[in-house]
Amino acid sequence: MMPAQGSKEERQLIKLYQSLSEADQQTLVHFAEFLQTKNSDEKGSSANQNVEEKRIPTEPLELPRPEKESVVKAIKRLTKNYPMVDKESILHPISGLMTSHILQGRSAYEVIDDLEALFLKEFNKLSGGS
Repeated sequence: MMPAQGSKEERQLIKLYQSLSEADQQTLVHFAEFLQTKNSDEKGSSANQNVEEKRIPTEPLELPRPEKESVVKAIKRLTKNYPMVDKESILHPISGLMTSHILQGRSAYEVIDDLEALFLKEFNKLSGGS
């Protein structure tokens, strides 16, 4: 039974969550955790921006892609691999790819391939590459 309290959006989110399969519920939780991590990073980054600007690598860290990886874990890995890429500039495409996986059933492997291409493209823009 759905609680009567909470905002309209909170009640809608609960209703949507309850309508999903167990696997899709877990994916939704992972996506929410990713968004929460992104927001936490933004809050902490403004205080440490000057220090962090000096330490941000100019080249990808070359973190290996595990054989089996969830889309959320791939996003976290790619974010760490490309710390120089502005996450705000690619949030919309990342969300679109995540949605295609969760709601449209695209395979994680295909979505991760697209995520890797997206991060590489953004890195190339920064580095002046093609």
